[in-house]
Amino acid sequence: MIKLRPHQTQIVDILKYHTKGQVIVPTGGGKTICMIEDAKRQFTGSEYKTIVVVAPRILLAQQLCEDFLELIDNVDVLHVHSGETHHTSTTNTNKIRAWNNNSFSNKLIFTTYHSLHKVQESAIVIDTIYFDEAHNSVQRHFFPAVRFFATTNNRRCYFFTATPKHSIATERVGMNNEEVYGKVLVNVPAPKLVRQGVILAPKLKIKKIDVQDDSRHKHEKDCDYVTSTLDEIDMDKVLVCARSTAQIVSLVSQSDFCINLRDRGYSWMYITAKTGAVIDGKKVDRECFFNTLNEWGKDDTKRFVVLHHSILSEGINVKGLEAAIFLRNMDYITISQTIGRVIRKGGENKTYGLISVPVYDRVGISTSRKVEAVVDTIFNKGEPAISVIRK
Repeated sequence: MIKLRPHQTQIVDILKYHTKGQVIVPTGGGKTICMIEDAKRQFTGSEYKTIVVVAPRILLAQQLCEDFLELIDNVDVLHVHSGETHHTSTTNTNKIRAWNNNSFSNKLIFTTYHSLHKVQESAIVIDTIYFDEAHNSVQRHFFPAVRFFATTNNRRCYFFTATPKHSIATERVGMNNEEVYGKVLVNVPAPKLVRQGVILAPKLKIKKIDVQDDSRHKHEKDCDYVTSTLDEIDMDKVLVCARSTAQIVSLVSQSDFCINLRDRGYSWMYITAKTGAVIDGKKVDRECFFNTLNEWGKDDTKRFVVLHHSILSEGINVKGLEAAIFLRNMDYITISQTIGRVIRKGGENKTYGLISVPVYDRVGISTSRKVEAVVDTIFNKGEPAISVIRK
């Protein structure tokens, strides 16, 4: 039995009385448990219900499935995406329909925004749909299916995000379109969660680096910049946000970066869509990567650096991360989501999440300004980091 925090109880109670709307919760605020508690309540009725959970990535859909099934049993599960899973999985509309027709139980369907139209085309009856990281739903090729589920058949429909995306462009839809997205039902301010001890406040460190020798290869400079930043921040569990897969590969294969890490007692790992997952130089599958990442995150004695380009920015829960080093420019949503990776509660010694931005070129200057603006908006003003589509 999980004890809900006050803001989670508020959210679950509000969902009882509204069939559509937006739930704005800072990253690390525990929005998934709100979906689960609402689903549990729906499944206790006399009639079987079908609930769909939509995620931006296959990896997150799989994680959400694990989270739901930890607290919900006696339910049939279907995945509608192209990823591997231990459960029944298909993107064939006829097979989705057949699975639904042959199920005489409550049903959970986990899908992605990319594959949501397959659920739509199957024409099965959906009672409730949760859109996780709902700012992704405004993308042009995702929106038609989102609009269908939000505006037809009077089903329950909820949009969860920490970072709403609005539009002032006449030809683009944003989450400020109440016909599709409904009103904001709950907006939980980050400072409130910091005061309650739910999440930690971020500490921003802008590290200006004097660039003297421009004759070296870029991966050699990156190696020195990241290593010197690690020495200065002196944290055990660090996320490095790289500009590209190429930057990561060059850093670990063409410089002394891995040697430097070993000399300082760090293990290292990275994952990208192009290269797959690597731990201490050995290629592994994704399941092994994330199991190891979570094990290392829980181990107070383990020092490690995890590099990524985009896969870990959004939604993925990684325990124990203490700091993030930004090597690339990002939009406001990605910055906010990345900060959320390191402000989750950890061990007794973790009192804040550190954000470090090495400034050694124009990208670093621009990134540092954006990060400062996001931290001010979310943690000082208590507002969500809303991004705006302008054209």
